[in-house]
Amino acid sequence: MIKEFKDFAIKGNVIDLAVGVVIGAAFGKIINSLIEDVITPLILQPALKAAQLTNLQDLKMFGSVKYGMFISAVINFLLVAWVLFLIIKGVNAAKRREALKTPVPAPSVPRQEELLAEIRDLLREQKK
Repeated sequence: MIKEFKDFAIKGNVIDLAVGVVIGAAFGKIINSLIEDVITPLILQPALKAAQLTNLQDLKMFGSVKYGMFISAVINFLLVAWVLFLIIKGVNAAKRREALKTPVPAPSVPRQEELLAEIRDLLREQKK
């Protein structure tokens, strides 16, 4: 059982997944900072000034319902989704460009198929 666990834990897929999670968490912090500290204030500053607020989360309804926090969460989600979409679109475009640069080798025909094709051609000639 220990050998099986060791094989499972050290497989490349598990390690790749762990690295992906760690990198994803760090990248998530970068994206959240970009959204919360740069993009959201730039977009919402005029609207907040018009409502005489300093923070979107301060919007309340009926005294205690903080609908501003909900609006802020929705805006943050949409901005994060948009930024990730743009990043993935760029990565996919780079992959396509790279794929076009690398020549695709011609598929090699197995020797058996070559021999069968020769036999077929010889049989066709004999029938004529």
